[in-house]
Amino acid sequence: MTSPRSASSSPSAARSTAQMVVWFGLSFLTAAIGALASVDAKTFYASLTQPAWAPPAGAFGPVWTALFVMMALAAWRVARDGLHASNGFRWRHRLALGLFVVQLVVNGLWSWLFFAWHLGQAAFIDVLVLWALIAVTLIAFWRISRLAGLLMLPYLAWVTLASALTWSVWQANPALLGG
Repeated sequence: MTSPRSASSSPSAARSTAQMVVWFGLSFLTAAIGALASVDAKTFYASLTQPAWAPPAGAFGPVWTALFVMMALAAWRVARDGLHASNGFRWRHRLALGLFVVQLVVNGLWSWLFFAWHLGQAAFIDVLVLWALIAVTLIAFWRISRLAGLLMLPYLAWVTLASALTWSVWQANPALLGG
């Protein structure tokens, strides 16, 4: 026999699990879209003049995998908090998660701009916009859940490095990345 309390928490647990699936799904869909653009990334990346501080090509996959997991967990924490809000999903949860979705789109676009289309300037502009969107999303997440904000910090740090790397590689390879 189920107690009234456990019966009433079951739909909430199911919604929370569904939210987790949604945020992991969106995050890894973004990763997959970027991966489609990066089919020849290893060869292309090796052909580029890079700064001495550039990470090795083999570092990108594991780092991005960890970042996408942390991003999905952060979004899920915010969504879960919204489900438990007294008046339903509050506007600040919707705004924070909307920002998260927008930054996912900008994130996925970068691989296409850089690896598929070899557009260095556009990729650099994209990564700067991405950095700003991550920063704003991190702040919005932090105001709802400190843990969610903390989970976004490594992502912001990595995209800071990616911004500098995009600039440096674009400047060092004008013939390959559209001058």
